[in-house]
Amino acid sequence: MQKKQHPHSFHIPVMGLAFTLDSPIKVAQYGISSVISIVDDVIIEKMNEYYSKKFQLPYKEISTKVEDYRAKRITSYLNTVDTIVKHKFENLKKSFETKSSEFEKYMDLLPDFSELKQNFVNTIQNNPIKEEVHNWIQNNLKPGNIDVNIMTKLDKANFKGNEKLPTEFNDAHAALRGFANSNLESSIVLSAGMNPRLYSYFENFTDFFPDENGYLKKKIILKVSDYRSALIQGKFLAKKGLWVSEYRIESGLNCGGHAFASEGYLLGPILEEFKKDKETLISDVHQILVTALESKGKYIPKTPLNLEITVQGGVGNSKEQEFLLDNYNIDSVGWGSPFLLVPEATTVDVESIDKLKKATEKDLFLSNVSPLGVPFNSLKNSSNDIIKNNRIAAGKPGSSCPKKFLALGLDAKGKPLCTASRKYQSEQLEALANKNLDATSFKKESKLITDKTCLCEGLANAAIYNYNLPHKGENQGVAICPGPNVAYFTKELSLKELVNHIYGKTNVVTVANRPHFFIKELSMYLDYFSNKVNEFQDSFTKKNEKYLTNFKNNLNDGIAYYQNLFSTKINNFEVSNEHLLNELEQLKNELLEIKIPVFKAV
Repeated sequence: MQKKQHPHSFHIPVMGLAFTLDSPIKVAQYGISSVISIVDDVIIEKMNEYYSKKFQLPYKEISTKVEDYRAKRITSYLNTVDTIVKHKFENLKKSFETKSSEFEKYMDLLPDFSELKQNFVNTIQNNPIKEEVHNWIQNNLKPGNIDVNIMTKLDKANFKGNEKLPTEFNDAHAALRGFANSNLESSIVLSAGMNPRLYSYFENFTDFFPDENGYLKKKIILKVSDYRSALIQGKFLAKKGLWVSEYRIESGLNCGGHAFASEGYLLGPILEEFKKDKETLISDVHQILVTALESKGKYIPKTPLNLEITVQGGVGNSKEQEFLLDNYNIDSVGWGSPFLLVPEATTVDVESIDKLKKATEKDLFLSNVSPLGVPFNSLKNSSNDIIKNNRIAAGKPGSSCPKKFLALGLDAKGKPLCTASRKYQSEQLEALANKNLDATSFKKESKLITDKTCLCEGLANAAIYNYNLPHKGENQGVAICPGPNVAYFTKELSLKELVNHIYGKTNVVTVANRPHFFIKELSMYLDYFSNKVNEFQDSFTKKNEKYLTNFKNNLNDGIAYYQNLFSTKINNFEVSNEHLLNELEQLKNELLEIKIPVFKAV
């Protein structure tokens, strides 16, 4: 079995297009794993040039005229990141004798309970010979993973002139190829649901299959919302000889970026199911994998490959972190939004950091701005929002849409068209004007059209601003996309401060009454459910009734699970069990008050 030993029990998930684009360069040498988005090859190419020059590495521009330029840009940048991280890590290991060195920082960031840290202390005490200490460092220290992420549904077809290119040149396919052809020995995180055609494309790359020692050079991580989804997707990939090395469970609402809400399934019960059925999942999927590998004539692992379960979504203090690790046997906990306030770890512009520091719960909301039509976590008065609203006021709504990564619709000629584009919004507003609606209805309908914003630019521009990178076209500002949890973090933080907070060495949350992350998610689902009931009022169907009933039942099941959890578990949280149970009772009563209409056939 291939077992990973992580220096840290947390990781930094992907955020936006640029917020974590260079995070491995900043933190991997300290053993901290992070995830790069490989959606936007335009900003990736600019960052490749920037970092190649900064670290005096050879760089050759890959223009859009080069065949397969998207995949080649991604491969080149990932190789650059890999080279820099290895160089910084080697220098760190050599610096252990220097006071206030990078090596000392590596050790200082580790939690006190870290076996690695304790083993090093023992080695120093028992081995006065420097060469033996050097050997221990070489054999035991590990950098953080340089993982990558693609949203599986962002798989737009591409054209050369009017000629549609083959499927392997689709956006997600090309991004996968870019990672597969890189030197990295790490994982690709697949998010936003299942894409069978893309999953099948993995079979083209040998790095995703185990070697004679059961080693996977490149691994697959699936971001999932529940156990059933994990089982279905895991089996689908296993039939192709592909093993999922990690299921990354994310809260449907208490997260940053796009919010893929479940039908009322709450994080606690989901984690409980994974804990209970993990061995069954491994056994069932392993059997399918062996059959597939046999048919392909590939190496067959003697025992099931390693499987990790990780989680992310709204975790805000060391007590919650420890509870997840201990109670659910979680391998790593994702800390996303708080790291937006850590310039040593992420790339966020000064203006956005200032707004994040001041943001309260009321400033963070689920918006309608994403061209994907999926609720999107937003910050009030982001620079992207202000610029968009100024254009609407000037009678020029929409974006010039230079990148088209979210252009999943088609125009009259069959070419990709984005709902945030000026072309699309102008056409839709013109059609709306011809409907002769009353002023109130027109305003409501037009807002639904012009709400969509250019996230391709907005989620990448922080890197443009911070590194003074060249940029053509309209300024779209920065669309910062934190989860609600950032409301409780009110200052810019150093890497050491936040890592110490995660491990309980200090507390950087000064806001009173921060809710427990399970309670926060439940309250968000109640709001979401209430909004859905109101949304369906005007055109209520039998299907709506079934959906809402199922949703409500799942919420009640979740509440019952938490009531039992907080009644039977020894409390290690910031607040008492009694307080948590009172909050649950209050939310249960709120849910009771939300009435589902009864469908009446006409």
